[in-house]
Amino acid sequence: MKFNENIIADINHTYKVRGCRAKHESVQKKFEHLMIHYPTFAFVFFWRTKKKITYFNRLFTSNYECKIFRSTKIDGGLVCFHPFSTVINAKAIGENFEFRNGLTVGNKFNDNNLLPVIGNNVTVGANVCIIGDICIGDNVTIGAGSVVVKSVPSNSVIVGNPARVIKTLEM
Repeated sequence: MKFNENIIADINHTYKVRGCRAKHESVQKKFEHLMIHYPTFAFVFFWRTKKKITYFNRLFTSNYECKIFRSTKIDGGLVCFHPFSTVINAKAIGENFEFRNGLTVGNKFNDNNLLPVIGNNVTVGANVCIIGDICIGDNVTIGAGSVVVKSVPSNSVIVGNPARVIKTLEM
């Protein structure tokens, strides 16, 4: 099977983040391992390929209550842990985006011109809301339960409602 660069990045990043112990070297073997053992990876793969519900989709994935808008551009390295109750509607999301359950990324005032932009290497905890025309910088960790309504600088750890920077990371 031939993969595009975003899917290859998803495969490699998921394999690394999940700590897969299988010693697969080829992208194809890693893909097969992830499809069999990680249904959340299969969910991401079928979202990337933009295929309608198919036999293979139903075979490899559970019925996740997760919606990623097709208009959202997400670079490679997307990893989801328990994507239940998640809605993602953003202008763009950078490389190596990791999220947990209950994530809401969306517009403000029901206006799709007011969507967030999320940088590279962002990790989001469970039950987080990221709302409005804001920018989340690169290398940001957002703690569980945070409500993010203002832009966040790169190299930050943020928590709370409303979210605030609690640590600046040295990069």
